[in-house]
Amino acid sequence: MASISNGTDFPLDRAVQDAQRVMAQRRAGCPVGHVHAGASHGEGWLVTRYDDVMSLMTDPRVKRDQRNVPELNTEEGHDSLLYLDPPDHTRIRRLVNKTFTPRAVELLRPKIEQLADELLDRVAAQSEVDLVAAFAFPIPLLVISELLGVPEDDRDEFSTWSEALNGIQDDPGTVRQAYAYLQKLVADKRAHPGDDLLSALSLAAAEEGGSLSEEELLANAVLLLVAGYDTTVFLIANTVLALLGAPEQLAEVRADPDLLPAAIEEVLRYDSPVNISSPRWATEPITLSDITVPAGQPLLVSIMSANRDASYFDEPDRFDIHRHQSTRHLGFGHGIHYCPGAPLARMETHIAVGKLIERFPDLQLAVSPETLTMRDSLLMHGPTTLPVRLS
Repeated sequence: MASISNGTDFPLDRAVQDAQRVMAQRRAGCPVGHVHAGASHGEGWLVTRYDDVMSLMTDPRVKRDQRNVPELNTEEGHDSLLYLDPPDHTRIRRLVNKTFTPRAVELLRPKIEQLADELLDRVAAQSEVDLVAAFAFPIPLLVISELLGVPEDDRDEFSTWSEALNGIQDDPGTVRQAYAYLQKLVADKRAHPGDDLLSALSLAAAEEGGSLSEEELLANAVLLLVAGYDTTVFLIANTVLALLGAPEQLAEVRADPDLLPAAIEEVLRYDSPVNISSPRWATEPITLSDITVPAGQPLLVSIMSANRDASYFDEPDRFDIHRHQSTRHLGFGHGIHYCPGAPLARMETHIAVGKLIERFPDLQLAVSPETLTMRDSLLMHGPTTLPVRLS
């Protein structure tokens, strides 16, 4: 592994398989430093301490839209919530909040419960199974398909397209197919609205004077797919992995299922499914941990690292479902870009993990945790496979 002693130009994409240890080194020796972050993130200034990360999430000098950064002098940008600043972000977020309501989320509960039961029925006769492929992936895929109103006949192909958009497949042709499909889906929802989120967004925009363009609707359909899929896959997988690594706490959760929500919050802190979020941009020099980042530079905030900061969390490397600080994690972000799908991700994980550990009381890892391979991504953090013994 490359040295980080001088704190500059560290090849961060080489550290994916040992991310927690590398982030701990960064926090201690170089809390803010220039890094090479591979094709997905480019170059930028990695920020690893909790207070610094928190401040950047609310600092008005920090922008998500490159078009709002004078030093970049660009007209290229994105139309999804993730990459917008006010007032455009405010306008679209208002529409999302208007349609992505607690009631809309709760209506999905019976489908999620039914799917979880069906998936567990399928694997019940097996002695060993990969929980990622057999359980953690299918649940969020069904949920996002339901949310976007994807016809059932299209869902097999939709699975492939969603994997391409999430970077699981490196296939530009499949990515183009995915965009083409979503573009057609958006057009269909505009012409023939149904009982789904895309239709609701389109109708809500029309009620407010057509304030959501087709390009914006498409961009946010892609965002819902990307943000609502992988994050939940790895929240489910990381929750199972953490509980299996703490058998006494797993026993507590089995004995008292009301402890499961707290366990999920602790996983969001202890082993966040998001490592480094998409870039932010400094519009003027910003000083963090005595390091000044020049204007026009990309800022890469590590949510995973901030959640293990010992200056904020007591014994941060210890998994503790009774930790009173767990809810202060940044697993779903903070400020205006706080994830609107957080309640849905929590509900999916609660149903999935709850049913799994109830159904299989002898559940255990089939391999040593050290042998697990993490997703080759700086954005997402979680195991590509999770082999378990069911009995």
